[in-house]
Amino acid sequence: MMSPCTLSELIELRTKWASEGERVVFTNGVFDLLHVGHLHSLESAKSYGTRLVVGINSDASVRELGKGPDRPIHGERDRAKLLSSLSCVDAVIVFSQNTPLELISALSPDVLVKGGDYDPTCEDRTHARYIVGSHEVRNAGGTVHTIPLLPGHSTTKILNKK
Repeated sequence: MMSPCTLSELIELRTKWASEGERVVFTNGVFDLLHVGHLHSLESAKSYGTRLVVGINSDASVRELGKGPDRPIHGERDRAKLLSSLSCVDAVIVFSQNTPLELISALSPDVLVKGGDYDPTCEDRTHARYIVGSHEVRNAGGTVHTIPLLPGHSTTKILNKK
């Protein structure tokens, strides 16, 4: 699959996978400097299903997230291409909204996965640990999981090493 997918291409893939009995997992993030922590999270996310879809923040939404004035370091197309090359990733889509809620609602994945800095039991949509889309995925019969973060492996930590 060429990277990144459009929403219509992704919905077509989702429909095909569902008809084949595949279990679709969705996760999202910036994935600016791909590192072993990202790989751990992505491989772990894939273990909850048979197909992994990764949503990545557009360059503009990364800037809005307040990651820093020099972020993203790599543009969205480069980040998407790198992620698409990983054997555990089946599709990548760039989203420009502040959150992937619209994308999650349209995709309706069987499983939603985020890193361990989020709380799958949090119901308060205003809380920093709330997993965007968790309510919608559960209402559609899906499940929500978190993956423990690998200590010391974050893009921010890598960039702050001097």
